[in-house]
Amino acid sequence: MTVTHHVRVHRSDEDLPRTGQLAYKIAEVAADPVDVDADVVDMIINRVIDNAAVAAASITRAPVSAARAQALDHPVSRGGAGSTVFGVANATHTSPEWAAWANGVAVRELDYHDTFLAAEYSHPGDNIPPILAVAQHVGADGAALVRGLATGYEIQIDLVRAICLHKHKIDHVAHLGPSAAAGIGTLLGLDVDTIYQAVGQALHTTTATRQSRKGEISTWKAHAPAFAGKMAVEAVDRAMRGETSPSPIYEGEDGVIAWMLDGKDASYDVPLPAAGEPKRGILDSYTKEHSAEYQAQAWIDLARKLHGERPELADPANIERVVLHTSHHTHYVIGSGANDPQKYDPAASRETLDHSIPYIFAVALQDGGWHHVDSYTPERAGRPDTVALWHKITTAEDAEWTRRYHSEDPNEKAFGGRVEIRLTNGETVTDEIAVADAHPLGARPFARADYVRKFRLLAEPVLEPAEIDRFLALAERLPALTADEVRELNIVAKTGILDAAPSPRGLF
Repeated sequence: MTVTHHVRVHRSDEDLPRTGQLAYKIAEVAADPVDVDADVVDMIINRVIDNAAVAAASITRAPVSAARAQALDHPVSRGGAGSTVFGVANATHTSPEWAAWANGVAVRELDYHDTFLAAEYSHPGDNIPPILAVAQHVGADGAALVRGLATGYEIQIDLVRAICLHKHKIDHVAHLGPSAAAGIGTLLGLDVDTIYQAVGQALHTTTATRQSRKGEISTWKAHAPAFAGKMAVEAVDRAMRGETSPSPIYEGEDGVIAWMLDGKDASYDVPLPAAGEPKRGILDSYTKEHSAEYQAQAWIDLARKLHGERPELADPANIERVVLHTSHHTHYVIGSGANDPQKYDPAASRETLDHSIPYIFAVALQDGGWHHVDSYTPERAGRPDTVALWHKITTAEDAEWTRRYHSEDPNEKAFGGRVEIRLTNGETVTDEIAVADAHPLGARPFARADYVRKFRLLAEPVLEPAEIDRFLALAERLPALTADEVRELNIVAKTGILDAAPSPRGLF
């Protein structure tokens, strides 16, 4: 059964014992040596494949090239064999925290991997790069890696269920630092006290503002989760050396809750697995069919449907206005409620456009689909008929869609909404969608074959066919991999691919 932990701010003179702190409860879950259920193992394999797919698609992009160059400019640390970097030959290694950095940027760059949305947002697949990097460095086998990944997913999803960060303009990677540290603790078989110290340090160093996802969104958006993963690796290293961290990190009167979140009178109820209970949180997450913010996934599918049914909607001359009635989160984060003029700017960055539902809905309505590259080009964003349609689209918060967004009932939890399209001839077209087609409750739920298909599609331009097959063969045997095989759980680019990518120089 799940145990709910009531978390509140404590004055210093209340002397909250370590064992009563959320960070300690997280560490206890991480140190619990429970078996991983077969369906959880299967989903972990799916997400390892999914991460590699989106990393392959981004491997030549400038932010990924910069992060890879930084990583390769650092040698392997003395305490292990080092870790591989996406795209680079398996014989080349760097220190695990830098591999976590480079691979984390590659995974996040296109905003195209898995998601979990509740009180907060998250991409729990961001746990995979740091945990895998440590596994390669220390020579862990596939079974240990699976256990570590199950923990990383579980802790991040449980924190996301209970603690809202964005309301206070704190970036959602503040839940990733603790989850990755906990997952690494499980991987290494560390004791509760050591994991506790690592969780505290990881949280302390990964709290930052949401300006990285506001206004003119920069390339730091892809680096933020990679930084959290890198900090998690370093926090574990520090804790293993016997060093301590700020405590109580969540509940202290000068801690995260009191000064960064809901304040000194706040409290949260955080669900965590009971002792001996399997870690199944990953099964509540879902991946993306389209390379865009998750709250845009269902809207792309609805636009795709309307494109086929009502092709005249693609012409802005036929449209008076379009209103997307949706949840609070969608309206205020990627909708017109954000009050970001950049969301309507044809010259906006890719990172900004993938957080603009008016843009995304306009392009998907005109094109009948979505492409991870073509849908974001300056030429596509600047097309006059697209700009005209785009500027007729607004969002509005709808109380019922907000309620469904926050529902704890998986059968009614929804991330879509209702569209009303007023035509110039006076007709109104309405339609709605609750979840994306690829969602477990959607029209075409993603299964193993879909993950493999996504990987092959995205990897084909940059990996040799034999390399695609090699990686898939390893990934699908994940729990049975030897330590040497875990070290080869990497994607190696075709000859010349990385040479043609940007090669920036910096301080290192």
